[in-house]
Amino acid sequence: QVQLVESGGGLVQAGTSLKLSCVNSGRGGGRIISNNGMGWFRQAPGKEREFVAAISWNGGTTDYSESVKGRFIISRDRVKNIIYLQMNNLNLEDTAVYYCAASRTAAATSTMNTYQYWGQGTQVTVSS
Repeated sequence: QVQLVESGGGLVQAGTSLKLSCVNSGRGGGRIISNNGMGWFRQAPGKEREFVAAISWNGGTTDYSESVKGRFIISRDRVKNIIYLQMNNLNLEDTAVYYCAASRTAAATSTMNTYQYWGQGTQVTVSS
């Protein structure tokens, strides 16, 4: 069973940082997080869900959307089975619900339909 749970969202000012975490609270699901590619997506009000960042099963490969490249960092702790998204220099356009997802593959991928498990999301609001 896989139940991804995101945390770390909140209300912050533009220019500041925030770190999101994703864990699998489902029984026996730690294997999913440790052996699969993981990703972060976001959905702003009135917009479609979009890719933010992805990381391969061993952390060796990462991928980012152009809008966050150089500001966000995805990482994973394979011992603790936690996925992180460090978000720096936040701007108003980063306001969205952020979702953690587990891929069907071991690779870092931006393709949404390769992800089979999704969390419920955590709200990030950036104010001016």
